[in-house]
Amino acid sequence: MKTKFDPLKYRPDFPILKQKIHGYPLVYFDNAATTQKPKMVIDAIKNFYERDNANVHRAIHQLGERATEAYEKARKTIAGFIGAESEKQIVFTKGATESINLVASAWGRKYISEGDEIIVSEMEHHSNLIPWQLLAKDVGAVLKILPINLDGTLVFNEFEHILSNKTKLIAVTHMSNVFGTINPIKKIVSMAHDRGIPVLLDGAQSVPHLPIDVGFLDCDFLVFSGHKMCGPTGIGVLYAKINHLENMNPYQGGGEMISSVWLDNATWNEIPHKFEAGTQNIAGAIGLAKAIEYLEYVNMRDITLYEQDLVTYTINKLMSIDGVVIYGNAPARGGAISFNLDDIHPHDLAHFLDQKGIAVRAGHHCAQPIMRKLNLAATTRASLYFYNTVEEVDYLAEQLVEAKKFFNL
Repeated sequence: MKTKFDPLKYRPDFPILKQKIHGYPLVYFDNAATTQKPKMVIDAIKNFYERDNANVHRAIHQLGERATEAYEKARKTIAGFIGAESEKQIVFTKGATESINLVASAWGRKYISEGDEIIVSEMEHHSNLIPWQLLAKDVGAVLKILPINLDGTLVFNEFEHILSNKTKLIAVTHMSNVFGTINPIKKIVSMAHDRGIPVLLDGAQSVPHLPIDVGFLDCDFLVFSGHKMCGPTGIGVLYAKINHLENMNPYQGGGEMISSVWLDNATWNEIPHKFEAGTQNIAGAIGLAKAIEYLEYVNMRDITLYEQDLVTYTINKLMSIDGVVIYGNAPARGGAISFNLDDIHPHDLAHFLDQKGIAVRAGHHCAQPIMRKLNLAATTRASLYFYNTVEEVDYLAEQLVEAKKFFNL
């Protein structure tokens, strides 16, 4: 290992990691699905409900004022974390999935019409594919697919070929949840903006693992989820450039998103509140802000460098086992490692590993087009975070060898 980062310094902060599963210490390698939560995040949510619980923006009593202050402070914390110019660019949602659906509905239905084209890549999570399929079918637009190579990289020379004067949006993942591939976003955005095309970036896998600066990336939209970055479930973020938010229609109607209401008409609240109808996940926003404070304490640059070392170590360790096939070999990649072991079905392998205390993911990872491309039904996925250790990787490798014996391979 090249870095001096010590995950053992941070593991005591995560209560769940102290438990045993089937009599074995928990080894948690399912971080691409959801990450574990440090005690300070759990405490922040608990303290809100015990001390400050009230609805925001609507009360002049002290609890309401404290809740509103904490909620809006969370918005500022998130804006600073991703380098947004203003907290007004931060819209709270349930997660990355809802954020993408919000853009598809509020922006897409206004600006995408019959015959227009939307570009997505072949490696997208279903959450960044299905909303665009639905929109395209509803308005008569065309979904264009940027293909991938078998090594998990984009066929980039095809990108310029499928761009046209009909292209109205490019929606692409920053980091693949199957291959771990980190896509060349700056290049994609630059080529798109040269043609006046906005770009939506799915940051569900990248924001938890990489330092993100939306000013540097220059993306028009960025979406991510709190639960994949030490925060609670049920809270996510849509970042967008100010001009898009101001010109977009509301996503949902109801309380909070209005300015004035008559029986036959209404006017809308200022951004970002225009897109936050009803009572929001106040505790979730506060918990996400606390998670960001924790990640900043650990240091995002250190997290990235350590994970890169750990990924390299893990891949080398797994490849030393006869029968292991790893999918994805991009030069720039994150900690999602999809693999298969001989003819053992991924579900059977995941169950075997669970009996040894190891949590991995098995299935199509909400990316069925990738599985079809690879001619696979499923893979096993081990996904890493900064609290994982070399010793845990070694234990995983040992149990994969044991699995071969168990399944008589």
